[in-house]
Amino acid sequence: MIRNLSRAVRRAYRRTVDLSHPARSPLGSAVVNCVGYAAGARQSGHCPAEEALRRVRKENGDSPGSNSFVWIGLHEPTREEFASLAELFGLHPLTVEEAVDAHSRPKVVPYDDTLLAVFKTVGYAEHDQLTATSQVVETGEITVITGKDFVITIRYGRHGSLGPLREALETTPEQLAKGPSSVLHAVADFVVDEYVAVAVAVQDDIDAVETSVFSEHAGRGTAGHGEAGRIYQLKRELLEFKRAMSPLSRPLEALATQPDSLIAPDIRPYFRDVSDHLARAGEMVNGFSSLLDSILQAHLAQMTVAQNEDMRKITAWAAIVAVPTMVCGVYGMNFEHMPGLRWTYGYPVVLGGIAIGCFLLHRGFRRSGWL
Repeated sequence: MIRNLSRAVRRAYRRTVDLSHPARSPLGSAVVNCVGYAAGARQSGHCPAEEALRRVRKENGDSPGSNSFVWIGLHEPTREEFASLAELFGLHPLTVEEAVDAHSRPKVVPYDDTLLAVFKTVGYAEHDQLTATSQVVETGEITVITGKDFVITIRYGRHGSLGPLREALETTPEQLAKGPSSVLHAVADFVVDEYVAVAVAVQDDIDAVETSVFSEHAGRGTAGHGEAGRIYQLKRELLEFKRAMSPLSRPLEALATQPDSLIAPDIRPYFRDVSDHLARAGEMVNGFSSLLDSILQAHLAQMTVAQNEDMRKITAWAAIVAVPTMVCGVYGMNFEHMPGLRWTYGYPVVLGGIAIGCFLLHRGFRRSGWL
């Protein structure tokens, strides 16, 4: 009941694709938004990237130290759609290569006067019942390119929308006033918070599997093989989760500790907090992996015990059936001179002996726990 309620709440608050700003730039349909920020406040109106950048640089020239910048959001751009932006901002060719490649490893790399950060996003795939083929974790990617007066965010996948994040940041202009690095921190914090949320959701599935494995009839019949498939599927999904999360640990530590001209000193302590949250999520996932190993071993042990019990029962009944089989086999031989063949009470005595022998064997097996 509680598990179903938590799933319903997650579905109600699931983030959707960022379509909150329907305006599109002439650069192509991949541009979700292009906004300039001056002193932490959003500049009114929508304009192409060239115009937004011109305004921002004019603002920075007129008021040195204002940290005005332009934030351009993209969703799955092609190489041709991104080429104009790369030329406008003078991006390094390797930065362009990383930006249009949706299968990069999580990293934070400086290129000339820009900083490239790649984050793997994760989302929980809702399902009514976990099966051996259920998808549990969905992955995507967010690439953040920061310069002195611009931020470019590139999102791949259906989840991880940055629309709510942008709106939340705009309610704290004092944070945006610290420059592009504030957006980089906000994206990193958003991604890591999703790690924790997905880990909590996955725990519900693990609890369900654990309850099923240790139920009264676990390990018997085809259900036992189904449980093994569900456990193995969860382990595969957790492995995908770890691949998205683990490589991000060192880059976040570097952002928190190593000086960088593109990271405002006031923002650096915030990355330490994000790194702590990432460590928490990593501990949860590692704990889940160890727990699933234990559940799988317990399940296999249960199946072995159940199979041994079945074999003992089969052996016990085979031993009981062996008594009449042996007696009937002996008296079924075609010999003329056999004891008791001409005795009047021979037949009932043999049947009685067979019944007594089977009864004694059955009683002995029951006492020993074989039946």
